[in-house]
Amino acid sequence: MRERGLYKSVLLLFGFLLMPAVTYAAGKCERLVATGNPEYPPYLWRDPKNPQQLIGANADLLQHLAKELGVVVDIIYTGPWSRAQDEVRTGRVDLIAGAFLTMPRLGVMDYVHPAFYYTPSVVWVHRGSEFPYAGWEDLRNRTGDTLVNNSFGQQFDAYAKSNLTLEGVSSLTQAFQKLLLGRTDYVLYERYPGQALADSLGMQDDLLVLDPPVSSEGLYLTLSHNSVCNDAWLRGMLAKKMTEAVASGLPDVLRERNLQRWKDQQLTASGDAEQ
Repeated sequence: MRERGLYKSVLLLFGFLLMPAVTYAAGKCERLVATGNPEYPPYLWRDPKNPQQLIGANADLLQHLAKELGVVVDIIYTGPWSRAQDEVRTGRVDLIAGAFLTMPRLGVMDYVHPAFYYTPSVVWVHRGSEFPYAGWEDLRNRTGDTLVNNSFGQQFDAYAKSNLTLEGVSSLTQAFQKLLLGRTDYVLYERYPGQALADSLGMQDDLLVLDPPVSSEGLYLTLSHNSVCNDAWLRGMLAKKMTEAVASGLPDVLRERNLQRWKDQQLTASGDAEQ
């Protein structure tokens, strides 16, 4: 990542020398780097043809915003979700392409309003090992799994910290595997990304979702406080273009398109494995 920082500095200097003063006044950067949760279909996942890039509905939306602003954005894989957040916190990466709003994150990131999705987070259990569940209290005295540094909204996070036993793992695949082995009682994760991954792993018949969701939180684009590209012009223009995109219904169109894209990729992968 150090080389990436050096490359970005050289690029910024070169760009400054070439572009007109009026363009530079509009914003510092012509190129942005983003990352996010790589186990998050249909919102984000690693491109099978280029695993160092992330694709999905969130990536498509960010590319749309970048085009509207006249900048280039690279949406890269930086490791598991916990590592991706660290990369943005330090400013080595500029943006997170989709995060819930929490107080700790507010201390290191600017949130671009409005939220572009509202996603339910649910309790996943091993089918046949379900337990009575009607709300948060029913998770007490049980062991759960979720991703390291994952969030389900400020209110639930505070409750969980004081009342629940939640272990952190690096990937949802690992969390589901532990669940099916009986090493945990439940997994907390979002409904649609969880279902997409369960289908791809062939676990869909072994897993069950308990209702109601533990939370339904807004998904936001975030910009690192430590990004050299973070200025008033960029924040304002991202908010303006995001508002226009949400009003037009574009995020919903992109989500449906990427649900089909994910399914098609899984069918292709399954066909290749059978050959």
